[in-house]
Amino acid sequence: MKQILRCGIASATSLTLAVFPASAQEEVSPKLSFFVTSSTHSGNLDGLQGADAICQTLATQVGAGHRVWRAYLSTHGSRETQAINARDRIGKGPWFNAKGVLIAETVADLHGDIQRDSNRIMQSTALTETAAIVPGRNRPERVANQHDILTGSDSHGRAFAAGAMRFNNLTCDNWTNGSNSGQAMVGHHDRLSSWNTSWNSSHASKGCSLEALAQTGGAGRFYCFASD
Repeated sequence: MKQILRCGIASATSLTLAVFPASAQEEVSPKLSFFVTSSTHSGNLDGLQGADAICQTLATQVGAGHRVWRAYLSTHGSRETQAINARDRIGKGPWFNAKGVLIAETVADLHGDIQRDSNRIMQSTALTETAAIVPGRNRPERVANQHDILTGSDSHGRAFAAGAMRFNNLTCDNWTNGSNSGQAMVGHHDRLSSWNTSWNSSHASKGCSLEALAQTGGAGRFYCFASD
C-alpha cells in the first residue's frame, strides 16, 4: 500500500511524498547525486528556487543534504530576462542514483552530445531519492502511469526559443502555474512511448495542474542532480 508522508516546505507546492513498496526501504548509496522526486506536484513549484529547495529537502531526508542540489528544469526568457537551460544548472557530473549506479559521466554523456542514448536513464535506474521505482508504462495493476517527468527542455537540455509554441511556453510559466491552462515539456524516465522515448523531451502536457499532468501520464515529478 502506498504511504503518504507530509513534508514541511513552506511553499505553494503542497509537497507530498509518495513512497512505493519494498525498494523504498533500501539503504541509499553515499554516491547519490541523481534522483526523480518522490514528491508529486502541479506546475507551480515556486519557480526554480522553489524546485531547488524541494530537491535539497528530499536529499537531506536521506542523508545527502551536504551536497548542492538543483532541479533539472529550464525556463523561458522574455524581453527582461534570459532563458535558463536545465543542462547549465546541474554541474559537471558524474551522477549516480540511490543504489550507486552510474547514470552519466558528464553533461555531454547525459544529453548524447557526442553519442546519442549514452546515459543510463531508464525505469530501473531513474529511482527516487529513497531508491524507489517510479511507476511507468510498466507498473503494478491499478497504479497510474507516472513516467512524464517535468523538464521544460528540448532533448539537449536547453530552453525552447521564444515562439516555439504559439500559445504556451512549455514551462508552466516558469514553474509558477498550477492551473489547467499552460503546458510543460516532459520526458519519459522509462524511455517507453508510442513515438518519442526521450528521457527529457518527449511531449507537452495537457495542462499545469496535477490533474492535467496526470491525464498525459504524469504526476508532476522532476529530476534532481547534485551540482557540486
